[in-house]
Amino acid sequence: MKDLRMKKALKLFLVMFMFTVVAAPAMAVEEYDESGPLTKLSRGIANVAFSPLELLKHPYDVNKNMGAIPGITYGVLRGVCFTVARIGVGVIDIVTFPIPLPGCKDDPEDHGWGYGPLMRPAWVMDLEHNAFGFFYEESVIAN
Repeated sequence: MKDLRMKKALKLFLVMFMFTVVAAPAMAVEEYDESGPLTKLSRGIANVAFSPLELLKHPYDVNKNMGAIPGITYGVLRGVCFTVARIGVGVIDIVTFPIPLPGCKDDPEDHGWGYGPLMRPAWVMDLEHNAFGFFYEESVIAN
């Protein structure tokens, strides 16, 4: 009697296992969502890891727009503030990556919940700050 129940349980387990093995690849093939939980997690990790680049980016921007003295004073202070903010936003993205947040749509004009960035630009470096083609290849940048 006990042996018969064990065989039935084993058969049931094998059938369920086979359904799982067959269904798992089908469930894994989803359309690529540009702004999903994995994008949010990777953006959070990148923002925490590369946040010190804000210390280089903002003095450069201020120097270009306002001159050298504001670049080494206001630019450095602005870089420090943005570094701290970028770390905070990155930590929030890492902690809440499976959860959509209000007001975080990809389009800043759109309302509702989503996995979009809390801070713009979403990544530390963008095409505008591509020094020497280090972050993006020159062929990627549209003229």
